[in-house]
Amino acid sequence: MSISLTAAAADRVREFLARQPEGVGLRFGVRKTGCSGWAYTVDVATEVAPDDHIHEEHGVKVLVDPKALALVEGTEIDFVRQGLNRVFVFRNPNVTGECGCGESFSVERAAV
Repeated sequence: MSISLTAAAADRVREFLARQPEGVGLRFGVRKTGCSGWAYTVDVATEVAPDDHIHEEHGVKVLVDPKALALVEGTEIDFVRQGLNRVFVFRNPNVTGECGCGESFSVERAAV
């Protein structure tokens, strides 16, 4: 699996993990939504499922459900400032389209 975290994203995840001592890493995935089909999900993982794919970078574990892996393989997760907002940004080479509002994306791979 090749999910990558920038140093800024890893720092932000470590901030979340410091506030949730039961956290073991970042859970990264997708859910069906929006006009383009998929939206990213990011949360603190409190346990590792037996079938999770695990990638570690900058000392942070990224856990991905195998059903979502085909849609997020190769994604770089960054954390950036956009004006007054600070947000995670996903650079996913599998994306073939995005909705106008930027909340959802589509891919040409098989559905999860």
